Amino acid sequence: MIDDVWTVLMVMIFSYTLGSVTGAYYVVKYIAKEDIRKKGSGNVGATNAGRALGKKGFLLTIAIDAGKAWAALYLTDLLSEGDYFLILSAVCVLIGHLFPIQLGFHGGKGVVVYLASALYMEPITIAVMAITMGIAYGGLRKYRFSGFISMASIPVTVWVIGDSFIISAGLLLLLFIVLISHTNFIMPKHRR
Repeated sequence: MIDDVWTVLMVMIFSYTLGSVTGAYYVVKYIAKEDIRKKGSGNVGATNAGRALGKKGFLLTIAIDAGKAWAALYLTDLLSEGDYFLILSAVCVLIGHLFPIQLGFHGGKGVVVYLASALYMEPITIAVMAITMGIAYGGLRKYRFSGFISMASIPVTVWVIGDSFIISAGLLLLLFIVLISHTNFIMPKHRR
């Protein structure tokens, strides 16, 4: 029992810490010597890094944000057993990304962390998501809405393939957090 408590605390702390490494902030700070929170939308994410630095900023930010999610999940796999720990780690990485302590709790919106977590836990979901995105965009011609529909296919895909109810429910929770982060509930309009 005590070992489980220590494992939970360790997973939460290092996952939040890794999640707090917000790629867009550090990429723009290193390359342009500017604070991304004062550029474009003010969001600390890949899209705004792309606005500030072009394709290079966008891709470097994705690499860092996906890498931190994979690193946290990989370390969690080494330290523990069970899908519960993976979901706990992914949630803490996402919370760290949304609310990094060193940036005054003003982070990104979590899409890359969500997708990287899904790719780590159930790689097939990303292929299904890409197909869903193509179909949705082809029919709707609305990029953002199609993106949300395709991201919603991830927990559904895990549930349908029946691999793990815990992973499916956990990815649904992550999706819910990401959707909320795209509303004024978490990110007031002046900070979006």
